[in-house]
Amino acid sequence: MLLNVKARTYPSVWPLSLLALRTAAHALSFPRKAPGGHGQDTGAAVPEEFQSNQSQSSLLGHIFRKHVKPKKQHEIRRLGTLVKKLCDQANCSCVVDVGSGQGHLTRFLSFGLGLDVTGIEADPNLVLMATKFDRQLLLTLAKENLKSGNAQSLHSAPGPSRHVVGWVNPKASWDVFIQQLGVTATESDSIGATTGPYEKKQLVEELNLEPHSCQIKAEELQNTLPTQKTDINTSDSVAQINTGVFPSGMATEMLTCKTVPVTDCGAKKPGRFVLTGLHACGDLSSTLLRHFATCPHVQVITSVACCYMKISTQENPNPPGVFQPPFSADTVADSSLEFGYPMSDWVRGLPGHQLSYKAREGACHAIEDYLHRLREESGLLRTHCYRAILESIIRAERPDMRRPGVQTVRKAHALSFSEYARLALPRVGLPADLPFDPVAVDAMLAHQGKVVAYFSLVLLLAPVVETLVLLDRMIFLQERGFQSKLIPLFDAAFSPRNLVLVAVKPKEAQS
Repeated sequence: MLLNVKARTYPSVWPLSLLALRTAAHALSFPRKAPGGHGQDTGAAVPEEFQSNQSQSSLLGHIFRKHVKPKKQHEIRRLGTLVKKLCDQANCSCVVDVGSGQGHLTRFLSFGLGLDVTGIEADPNLVLMATKFDRQLLLTLAKENLKSGNAQSLHSAPGPSRHVVGWVNPKASWDVFIQQLGVTATESDSIGATTGPYEKKQLVEELNLEPHSCQIKAEELQNTLPTQKTDINTSDSVAQINTGVFPSGMATEMLTCKTVPVTDCGAKKPGRFVLTGLHACGDLSSTLLRHFATCPHVQVITSVACCYMKISTQENPNPPGVFQPPFSADTVADSSLEFGYPMSDWVRGLPGHQLSYKAREGACHAIEDYLHRLREESGLLRTHCYRAILESIIRAERPDMRRPGVQTVRKAHALSFSEYARLALPRVGLPADLPFDPVAVDAMLAHQGKVVAYFSLVLLLAPVVETLVLLDRMIFLQERGFQSKLIPLFDAAFSPRNLVLVAVKPKEAQS
């Protein structure tokens, strides 16, 4: 194997070329160890905040943990803290969260850190869930208020965050993006508008509220909420922030339902805002960087990328698995020569700069988790061999179908290959009983060790590919006069896509 596994010895010395490749790959990769995080040599370790309870972060208030998986808890707390610090530095309280999903980051930034947040998400079902979770958060707060003896009633709005349904078109200009942000997800952001009659009646009955009463004292609600902790050390990348759930005046604004669209932000013209995207998929991350560089209203950006295989390139402008919205009045003709990679003129001019789909797909895997599997000689390694055999069966039946996305088969390593194939084939549109040669399959299964060795090579180069993609984006910003920084913000053993690209416009550009 390529990577040191326990104290294993080998029957022969590795070739010098292989040793050189390993050394070069490590030297060319951006460091992935976050402050206080685990390195590659620790395997799939759990951050300290989950030591007492693996499903609940000890550093995040309980109201922000509901419906949120541990990995996402870790991410929203760390990224939210960084965004708050950058907002304070830029003297800007408006944030736009792109690809906001169910609103977990949006909720923490607004209710937890006191920022005016607009979340934009292409999937209307996720937006509905976000507004529902906002209401549940307020319901929880009101119940806790009553338990503490403060028999106050619930205001009719979920707070300062707004949820917008919208697909951010990579080919559209920044002014189209700004226009999208002015369209709310529902007719009203208020609980009264987004809650059905039965739910509203239940809300009043559960809390024992007067139907027309809408007063909660801001200071009492402030005392109800837990203080947020942070374990992020002070450094030039991330600073310690000791803050309550609401900064001064935030609770009052939440209770008076002051929802400020980013297109106003306290003025009649579009205001200044911070742009953030937590694991913005494929071209979405590069699109946000272009908006930062060209839109005068965007002052700061924090970009955490993922799904590099979905990035458009000149060689593959429409990679598989990319969301294609139905035609609408907002659709822009695909006449742009801009792609997700490369973005910079410098990288575009390098001979051999192209990255294949396979290289970009490999960069999305978790090397820390794979190291853990290698050390433990985990049965999970068998899954890679199963998927490789399945690919050969798919291509024999459908030569035009290459690398189709196969939804995860639960506990695949514990199944026989026949059982695995029966579950996996329908997920790519093929019959579960598609015949295959069992003798040929057994012969391929005998080469599982070679599949593991090949995949180890892929993962050795994966951080190099990710570094190239992200450095290309940093050079793109530099070519346009903006300095940026790449920060390993999350614990890589817990959140593999842990690098956040941060850029702040100079003060002269902000005025």
